[in-house]
Amino acid sequence: MPIYNKLVRDRIPEIITKQGKMFTTRILENEEYLKELRTKLVEETNEYLEADSKTESVEELADIMELLHALAEFHDVTIEKLEQIRAEKAEKRGSFKERIYLMEVEES
Repeated sequence: MPIYNKLVRDRIPEIITKQGKMFTTRILENEEYLKELRTKLVEETNEYLEADSKTESVEELADIMELLHALAEFHDVTIEKLEQIRAEKAEKRGSFKERIYLMEVEES
């Protein structure tokens, strides 16, 4: 039996059951949950970085977005509030649309 020891989406046990397979799960405590969300975010980010096509990239971005939703909920903030904070930062410091690549800054 393969050992996974990782956070999975909520419907994975249901999907495994429909395949007629047995499995073991447990519910994570808060500290473990946050750690596993962060681990999963790194995993999905790496998968995005390794994606070979636009379709794969978009799929991985959707996975990252799902994790952002879970992390926002964990930190007791709504996605709307998160978006507001993002927009405020974009207003103050800009976004990344202009593709500016800073090479150096002269020290005085």
